[in-house]
Amino acid sequence: MSFASPLFLWYFMPAVLAVLLIAPRGWRNGVVAVASLLFYASGAGGTTLLLLVCIAVNYLVAPALEPDEWDLGRARKRWMLIGVITLNVSILFVWKYAGFLTEQAAVLAGWFGLETPVVELALPIGISFYTFHHISYVVDIYRGERRALRDPVSFVTYISMFPQLVAGPIVRYHEIADQLPQRRTHRLDDIAAGLPRFALGLTKKAVVADSLAPVAAACFATPAEEMTFAVAWLGAITYTLQLYFDFSGYSDMAIGLARMLGFRLPENFARPYSSVTVTEFWRRWHMSLSRWFRDYVYIPLGGNRGGKRKTYRNLWIIFLLTGVWHGANWTFVVWGLFHGALLVAERALGWDRGPGGTAALVGRRILTMLLVTAGWVVFRAPDLASALNVLGNMVLPDLSGLTYDVESALSNQRLLILVLAATVFLLPGRSVTGPYLESARTRPAAVLRVAVVTAGLCYAAILVATGTFSPFLYYQF
Repeated sequence: MSFASPLFLWYFMPAVLAVLLIAPRGWRNGVVAVASLLFYASGAGGTTLLLLVCIAVNYLVAPALEPDEWDLGRARKRWMLIGVITLNVSILFVWKYAGFLTEQAAVLAGWFGLETPVVELALPIGISFYTFHHISYVVDIYRGERRALRDPVSFVTYISMFPQLVAGPIVRYHEIADQLPQRRTHRLDDIAAGLPRFALGLTKKAVVADSLAPVAAACFATPAEEMTFAVAWLGAITYTLQLYFDFSGYSDMAIGLARMLGFRLPENFARPYSSVTVTEFWRRWHMSLSRWFRDYVYIPLGGNRGGKRKTYRNLWIIFLLTGVWHGANWTFVVWGLFHGALLVAERALGWDRGPGGTAALVGRRILTMLLVTAGWVVFRAPDLASALNVLGNMVLPDLSGLTYDVESALSNQRLLILVLAATVFLLPGRSVTGPYLESARTRPAAVLRVAVVTAGLCYAAILVATGTFSPFLYYQF
């Protein structure tokens, strides 16, 4: 079930909100937990059992990790923590990467005339996200930052909360622990605050991202011998915009939905295409993932405390893991290493703090967007050969123009949306629309809320009704 589907918009979401409005206050977590498992099972089918097993194991182990619980000693607790983290990572590894690794092994064996089996497993939706939630939970408890949840319903609510279960934001346990007790009573206020944010996200997804998707698909599907300078650049720019409006739209919808349920999720985007360095880009893009890697990998590795060489090593490790986390393909590995190299280069050159002066700022912002866009080509391409073909044509100008298939996909309406969407490249990094829409109490904010809910939501709902929506891009991760 997708947020941008008639089943969700017209039946599931209204039903859940209606039950929450009439249910006693102490039933909130129970309603959310049941609704979340139903939501997940509708798309995941039998792999829902894997989610339930992970929930059960982490819930049962966590209380023993508390510093002042169970007289096990710090060393034994540490080994228990390592064990449960290893289990979580192993489950993710098997289901997400076993097929890729056995396929590579089969290719290698073929060079020697041997045959080896290739494992084919259906990837459970959202496994990368709920694995990181489980790891955050047990680590925060081991560190003594929060107490373990004794109420299983509250724990299921945290892990499986349907707004963020499938594609984030990644909510670290200490960010939401204080919200799990069922104290909130202003339910209509929460709905009034969350609905405009949800409407903004749906508009981004249905109106912008889904309009750009056929153009990007046509460009990247162009055969290598027909690829041109114009097709390559159109594909790169269109996908750069599609990915942003699709994923940030999902995040807006998730944050708005959670607010309507009585929870406040962390922000995930802050105008990333306004960045003047790649370092700043990663402070603004998929912020919940960046913060997770910072807290649970980068800092434990030593962060930037061990001198330049160890800092550079840690950055490479983080972005290699970031690439691998996104998928089992060499394109993701290269994309992660590419961004790791950019961050190391910026830190080595002293560029990570940003330029001084207007001309330098504009130049660095353009350079940053060119580098980020080149990275998205690798991210989007089905394989490295295709990525190199697109990148090669981007740096070799020609006068061939667009192919027939790309011209057919690029209708006048989609061209207009592409031009309007491209204004995001020019916007300043301040005044991020989502948080402003949700919390500002000014007259312009009120007008914007009414416009988004009445015009944006209605038009997006019409598009959904016609069946023009497509799955969210981050569902595959």
